[in-house]
Amino acid sequence: MCELAEPLGRVLEATGYLADGASAAPSVTLAGSGAHARLPSFEPDAWWRSDADRRGGGVAGLTVYFKYVDDFEDVPIAGWQREVWNQGFAPLLWIVSPGRVELHNGFGTPRGLDDADANLLKTFKLLDAELAKLDTFAGRLAMETGRFWSRESRVSRETCVDRRLLRDLRNVERALVDADLERGEAQALIGRCIFAKYLIDRKIVTGDRLMDLCGHADLPDALGDPVAAGRLFAWLRETFNGDMFLSGLSVARAKHLDTVARFLNGEDLETDQLHFFPYRFDVIPVELVSAIYEQFVHSAASESAGANPARGEGVYYTPLAAVSLVLDEVFDDLTGAESVLDLSCGSGVFLVEALRRLVRLKTGAGTPSRGAIRETLYNQVYGVDVSEAAVRIAAFSLYLAALELDPDPHPPAALRFEPLQDRTPPALVAPPRHGGDVALRFEPLQGRTLLVGDARTIEETPAGRAVLVAGGGLKRFDVIVGNPPWSFRGRAGTAARRAAGPQAPLQPRGQSLDFVARARDFAHDGTRFGMILSATPFFGRSATAARAVRDAVDALAPVTLINLSDLSRWLFPKANMPAVALLARHRPGRADRLTLVQARWSPAGERSHTIAIAPSDVATLPMASWERNPGLLKAAFLGRRPDLLLLDELWEKHEPLEARLDAMGVRFRTGLIFGNRSRDATFLKGLPFARKQDVRPFSLTVDELPVVDWRGAERPRQRDFYRAPLLLVREFLQGSPRAVVTVAKRAVVFTDSCYGVSFSGTRPEAAYFVAGILGSALASWYVLMTGSAFGLWMRRLKRKDAATLPVPGLERSLESDAGRRIVRLVRAFHRQAPADDDWKALDDAVFDLYELDDADRIVVRDGLFRAGWQWKPERDRSVEPAGADDLQRYAGAFLSTMDAWLSASNRRRMRAEIYDVAPDAPHRVVRFVLENRPGPSVVEVVQPDGPLRAVLERIGERTEVRVAEALVGLRELRVHARDEVSIVKPAALRHWLGVCGLEDADAVVRDGVRGGRPA
Repeated sequence: MCELAEPLGRVLEATGYLADGASAAPSVTLAGSGAHARLPSFEPDAWWRSDADRRGGGVAGLTVYFKYVDDFEDVPIAGWQREVWNQGFAPLLWIVSPGRVELHNGFGTPRGLDDADANLLKTFKLLDAELAKLDTFAGRLAMETGRFWSRESRVSRETCVDRRLLRDLRNVERALVDADLERGEAQALIGRCIFAKYLIDRKIVTGDRLMDLCGHADLPDALGDPVAAGRLFAWLRETFNGDMFLSGLSVARAKHLDTVARFLNGEDLETDQLHFFPYRFDVIPVELVSAIYEQFVHSAASESAGANPARGEGVYYTPLAAVSLVLDEVFDDLTGAESVLDLSCGSGVFLVEALRRLVRLKTGAGTPSRGAIRETLYNQVYGVDVSEAAVRIAAFSLYLAALELDPDPHPPAALRFEPLQDRTPPALVAPPRHGGDVALRFEPLQGRTLLVGDARTIEETPAGRAVLVAGGGLKRFDVIVGNPPWSFRGRAGTAARRAAGPQAPLQPRGQSLDFVARARDFAHDGTRFGMILSATPFFGRSATAARAVRDAVDALAPVTLINLSDLSRWLFPKANMPAVALLARHRPGRADRLTLVQARWSPAGERSHTIAIAPSDVATLPMASWERNPGLLKAAFLGRRPDLLLLDELWEKHEPLEARLDAMGVRFRTGLIFGNRSRDATFLKGLPFARKQDVRPFSLTVDELPVVDWRGAERPRQRDFYRAPLLLVREFLQGSPRAVVTVAKRAVVFTDSCYGVSFSGTRPEAAYFVAGILGSALASWYVLMTGSAFGLWMRRLKRKDAATLPVPGLERSLESDAGRRIVRLVRAFHRQAPADDDWKALDDAVFDLYELDDADRIVVRDGLFRAGWQWKPERDRSVEPAGADDLQRYAGAFLSTMDAWLSASNRRRMRAEIYDVAPDAPHRVVRFVLENRPGPSVVEVVQPDGPLRAVLERIGERTEVRVAEALVGLRELRVHARDEVSIVKPAALRHWLGVCGLEDADAVVRDGVRGGRPA
């Protein structure tokens, strides 16, 4: 480990990256510790990684680099920033000198090697007050809790290398196509030129070598000469044989070569302006090639009369954040000798990272040999895809990864991928030798480990039989990963799947679970699974989907499910459904329990494209409980223990609303469907017609509605459907998590954008009573916990979601004081829109009806707030720092649970101390102390003597725990000492809700107030 310069050590100590001269947390690495930063010329002195507390340490974690310089004269900061930018994962570059600290934007597009200040964010002096500001701005705790991203808007993925490169290559492709080059040829030309640039940037091909090959020492100059370009491309194909370059591709004309040369010279093809060329293809992650070619797939698809086969087939680039999340888990504790299969490999992003990890596991801290890399490439990493183009891209990406892993890729002739004439096992051939290693010559990947075909029948193809059938059965793999298609192809597609699919139960819509069932054919008892799937069958109310999900989980147990739906907007922006990651057999665990992980939205994640998971986001669910009530699955993801307890209580005490309505002889109905208008609807003529925009909360002005004047509808329903009093519920929510409900006193025709209940022939007040319950906070909380769409990917209240709401008996409730209050309030709301106090009165009346205690009311009111996170204002509020009032509500909820335990003896009470730390501090701290005196518990706000760091140090002194060092990532701590416990959590309000206080108090009771360690 290197010795840090004193100024750098002082800065890193002051900002929490070091403690007593050593790394303060696993997320901090010092140069010389055996790790390296994967940058060709920039050598940082230390770095911080956001995913270092995860098991595998993938490539997608955020990185902050620290570098010491004696002074800023003649220091190539702009060159360093360029390398950092090209790596794509480093938001910050710190340059520390004896006089000051400079923070540079690692995501900022480089402007030129002579412009070191182009991406300078802030400068701090090496003074205690200035270093305290630096700690608040970008110290370790600020980075690990995400507070940095709330303060600095200039650092964003919008200017990152992947966005810029994809935009520029899209312009290059468009320019080539506009110049009459066939799109496939244009994409092949771009690919060849990128590979050539990669070889040159890595100095595998030097300027002298390029001059020998084609008479030019610079790639743009070579492309400017069609004869020279032809020689270069011919040499590339001869040297790097196999499936890297297709045969039969013609040499592009001069104007096409000139277009690519202009791009490589830094010209913006949209504006024709010349800029500094920012790209370093020896630094850009190989996985970005997959993103480039995914873009190519979509651009080619868009040519065909507006159709989009890529979307129809579910062809989407899988972001590295999702790949690392999966592989970090399934590769934990492997040896490197395992085989890997992806049955829907696409452009190979899973396989590329699997290759990297297998090689790393084989070699440990040592340097991998070329033989080990090639042996892994040709014998352990397998992929299948229906698209030949995708398989070619996967091969190209894997070859690049093999070259990247090669410790000394010289001379080029020693790197060639040359086909063998037979299918003998890969063999070492005679020299040339280089550095003690030999050249390995193998046949192409396509047809050997990468197969083109339908995964369901791939072994029936000639290549599939040769590769996947052995000893009379299918080849078995140790790890199966991937992101299979999610798409739904209509009834015809479902019928075809059922006819050709496996014997396992099939989901009714979509096909992602089909791939899980198929993958089981290639698995042995210990095979690990890591697959990203559509979430809809896991949370829907379809019995068929539930059988398919349960079959997969039972077969692969123990299983972990990661709900990714909160991240849909940036993780899979082109998909029209949410995602879940299924991990199986990767950790020791009980087969009778599901492990559930909720990947929550955060501004840091959205702006940096990373996934952070807090320990509090992990829960377990007994399989028996899930089988008894499938609705618990979503609740266990989105809720907390008090939510589950309240749900169980409500389900135990009350029948579902649908059953209550059936007892009255009425039921929910979906409205009219226009469709093909093939059926007679004249019997509805003259009735008022309510469109979805006419149905507003407790408001429907029937006199202002248009009347039915059309003759037909595909499903007009019966006229009795529309009789008054008519309760209407809008399917899609409107700006609020409360259901949009209203009661019509006259018959009204409504469409299938709503559903309704006609209470004609029953007690009229029942319509207002049910409307009040559906419009209450309790209903919003219930639908968030159990609804099949709301809270996942759509602001939608499905009819079946409302039908399952537990409701007390209607007849008895209508005679109760609470029931009559609900009816009075809802009738009044129809005359005048409710204000905030009116909504609270309605909620209180519903709480009284359900006989909820104080703790249950906290759960439901917080549930309304959590349901509001589906809209930006409330979502943003959830990640703002908790204020004094928020912390007092949290402490009050915590103490309400503790008081219940202490009241039995009435000899002790608990005092809560809320530390009034700075508003922009990354954490909040509340201390609970047991006192030997009777009486009600109290809450005090305490002014600490010093900043947050001093508060944590004093807690550590009392408890003998290094608290600041234990705070890694989004970890929450319960630090016990004699007769006290301190709760330390990130500052975001969502960690300090009342329901969190209830849950934390339960945990403290379980821990035992005496003794203990951080939990």
